Amino acid sequence: MVSSARSTIDLADLGLDEGGHLLVGRALAAGAPGDAVAVTGSHPQLRLHLSTWARAQGHDYRELDGQPVVVRGRAADDRWRGAVRATGPTQAPARSWGFAARGARVEAGGPDALADIVDPDAAWVEIAPRLYAQAVAGQWDIATAVPWDAPRHHDDDCERAVVQVMTYLVENELAALVVPSRFIARIHPHFREILQLLAIQCADEARHVESFTRRAQLHGGELGTSSAGGRASLQTLMTEPDYHLATFLLSVLGEGSFLSLLAFIEQHAPDAVTAAVAHLALQDEARHVAFGQAHLEHVVATDPHQRVALRAAVERRHAALADTAGLNADVFDALVILAAGSWLPEAVRAGYRAVRGLVDDMDAGRRRRLVRLGFPDADARALSELHTRNFM
Repeated sequence: MVSSARSTIDLADLGLDEGGHLLVGRALAAGAPGDAVAVTGSHPQLRLHLSTWARAQGHDYRELDGQPVVVRGRAADDRWRGAVRATGPTQAPARSWGFAARGARVEAGGPDALADIVDPDAAWVEIAPRLYAQAVAGQWDIATAVPWDAPRHHDDDCERAVVQVMTYLVENELAALVVPSRFIARIHPHFREILQLLAIQCADEARHVESFTRRAQLHGGELGTSSAGGRASLQTLMTEPDYHLATFLLSVLGEGSFLSLLAFIEQHAPDAVTAAVAHLALQDEARHVAFGQAHLEHVVATDPHQRVALRAAVERRHAALADTAGLNADVFDALVILAAGSWLPEAVRAGYRAVRGLVDDMDAGRRRRLVRLGFPDADARALSELHTRNFM
């Protein structure tokens, strides 16, 4: 029995259908279930709207001494019984949290997230927020960051070599775009920085595809060749279903090798446009490799037996590509031409040696990253030698 109201709220001429319910709800929220709030106002439908709204919200509507009164019910409290605060990224999320913002008060119930990567040890990397901030700050505009109008001084043979290299880069960057995109929906939204980082990584690769394509078409003519072996190598990245292993093969080994390749292209570029697109892509790829390396270092630190799976992934991929030709010969020759700078025999010899040095540099980089993952030097060397001859 309610004999008096705890407080009174005056709505003046504001109707509940104009936002007055917010004032009434605020007054009720300040009390406990069973507390009454008297409502005054001059709106002609005040009593009708108030009684309807109160019932809909689980409150009781009454009139005391001819004055409308709402008695707070328990519906709101009951609704949030069992609610929890979504924890930090180092704690495993409940599947029912779904898309709830981390730190939010999450109502019990709701559908389970479709993501299957929910373990922090499998998804979270401490460096992710910092890398994402760097990625956002490092975004570049193709239209303004590349000097597309820079003069061309090299001959047609050299231009065809550039076009062939760009053609090769396009198909590899397409694979680097698709592979991480496959895992975005599989990682629980609780790890939002990981999703953001993978998403911006995909955006980076899309921009690389566009910039390399534009460079290839800059002076007209057709693109270069695409080898069956090269496409088979990239297909093995697509068919790897495990997030850790796909990240290892793509980012640590493949994109890691591309750091050397892009630096080589920038160094031997015959024009400012080629140098610029290689340099800008190299900055992005360095971040991708840093993320993949940090992720795998966390994985093997948490579970050292994961190194067995990493080794098996390299061996499995090597076996799958054993009958392929490896790197497109046209790409190798194009790199030699770029490094040579002319058709003089001594220049070609120097260009060939430079490309062999590139291959050695790629190998050294892979071995360094493998050692950081805890592989002994001998194992790192053996695994690096098994990496696909297609570089990616």
